[in-house]
This record gives sequence, structure tokens and C-alpha cells, in this order.
Amino acid sequence: MYKHLTPGALPSSMQLSSDGRLRHFLTIEGLPPLLLEEILDRAEQFLSLPEKQQKKAPLLRGKTVMNLFFENSTRTRVTFEIAAQRLGADVTSLDIRTSSASKGETLLDTIRNLEAMSADMFVVRHEHAGAAHFIARYAAPHVSVLNAGDGRHAHPTQAMLDMFTIRKHKGEFPPLKVAIVGDILHSRVARSNIHALNTLSTGEVRVIAPKTLLPVDAEKLGVKVYTDMDEGLRDVDVVIMLRLQRERMGSALLPSEREFFKLYGLTEKRLELTRPDAIVMHPGPINRGVEIDSRVADGPRSVILQQVTNGIAVRMAVMAMIMGSGGMA
Repeated sequence: MYKHLTPGALPSSMQLSSDGRLRHFLTIEGLPPLLLEEILDRAEQFLSLPEKQQKKAPLLRGKTVMNLFFENSTRTRVTFEIAAQRLGADVTSLDIRTSSASKGETLLDTIRNLEAMSADMFVVRHEHAGAAHFIARYAAPHVSVLNAGDGRHAHPTQAMLDMFTIRKHKGEFPPLKVAIVGDILHSRVARSNIHALNTLSTGEVRVIAPKTLLPVDAEKLGVKVYTDMDEGLRDVDVVIMLRLQRERMGSALLPSEREFFKLYGLTEKRLELTRPDAIVMHPGPINRGVEIDSRVADGPRSVILQQVTNGIAVRMAVMAMIMGSGGMA
């Protein structure tokens, strides 16, 4: 279905309008740094909204957002729903397991029918890389598409909420050393984070993983590659742990989860190798005792739950920008 697409290689004009504004949000790759900074600044405006008596900023009143989740998700789907609701949009979440797609309807026919119900935005999660690009290419001109994760390719809003969380704790990006640890090969979060960190001129981006969980020519992504966890963690400011994605592994790439934790699990002892004020992040869901020790996941340097909170503000910012709405009054 998506054979004519090359995820990540799409022209920026597919995501941006002729005047440089965000039209779709499919990948971080190729976007200008000023646009990423604008997303972070807009998110800052929305972050304090839940603390106010009026929790909504009805910038999308009268708009219809449809969440099309072809792949399981909890926190991403819910945070997109809350984000759209706080912007005042009408929100529909399609459970693909009970939709007409399960009866053989093609993806394009599904999209055409939903467009006929006056959709303004599709939020798409799909197991196949390129699915969001495919829908964006064939969607009606007035419909925008937001990629909520496609295969192992991209997860741009997760990357932006991670950048937002890093900026909240660390300030500017150029002085920072950031390590991304674990299943780099199958992770759309890792790919999008690497693109975002490099676009924002981060001082040093490292990936740490066994060779079997690294992409071929990983260095071409603009990172330093480490296969030794202790060496890679030394003096970093930020540690981003990743989940082992067993569902995307076609064969046994690891001897065992116990062995993986022994060599690459983040423990309190290993965390001492980082800078004393280093923060620990994880996009979730967490596999405790596989990639991270509970004492670290729940410890004082963990900002994992803050990432979830920040995700709502960042998704509100992206939706508002895509729909051409201004900032909060």
C-alpha cells in the first residue's frame, strides 16, 4: 500500500504551506529549527492551563478531530484526546478493531468516508511506516494529518514533548550531552528524537545499544555510537531509555531480557556515571527490570510522568498551529 513512499525523505513542502506554516506534522526530519522552537514556545503557553479555573482554550471550536489508531496505544491516544478537547474541538476516536476496515474496507475508502463526515484533522497511528504520509498525500485539501507514530519510522509529537521536557529542566540545547539507550533499531522515538536534538543544535547526541539493536551506519544519523553502557553514560546531562520492542523483532536479537538488563539496564549505580543533575526519561510503557530499575524510574531524577503531562501541552500547540490558530489570549 505504501510502496511508493519513502518515509523520512518527503519534501518539506508536504508538511509546510507556501508561507512556511505547519500544514501536516508527519516527521521532524527537514523541519527548520525556528518551527521546532515555535512549537516549544506555544506549548509553554498551554502548560499552565489545567491549573486555571477555565481549563479550555477553545481555539478549535467548530473543528472535528478524528483519532485513527490502527495500533494499540494508551497514553498517546488519551493525551491527543485531551489536547483536542481542551482546544474545544469535537473529538472522535476510531477503534479500528470494530471499524469497517476489519471487513475489508481499504484505508482510502475509510478516509473518504470520514472526510464526508466533515473531519478537519486526522491523528494517525499505524504499524506501517509511511501510513501517515500516505493519508496526508490523498487527504482532501482542507484536512490535516498528524502522525501519532508509524511503524519504526517517526513519532514527531513524542520527540517534541521530549524536547520540551529537556528544555524545561536544562535550558538551552547546545551545551548538552544526551544519551538514548536501548532498542534504537526499532524505535521511531529514537529516530525522531535524534532529528529533533540535531535540529536544535544539541552539543552531543549518543546512542547506546548492543550491535543487534543498532541501525546499519547509525553514525550517519549524526550520533556517537556506544555499545558499552558505562562508557556511553559518562557525563551525560540527559538519559532517554527506550522500551525493547519485541513485537517488531523478526528473530531473536537478544540472549535474554535478564542479560539485557545486566548489560544495558539503568540502575542507581549506573546513574552515578552521569552528571549529578542528569535527568532520566522514558517514552513508556516502562518494562521495569528489563530496561530500567524501579528505583530509578520512581527516583528523584526521573521526569517520566512529567513527560506525560507535557505531552498534552505539546499536542495542543501542534494542533493549534496546524489549524492556523493563534496563541492564547
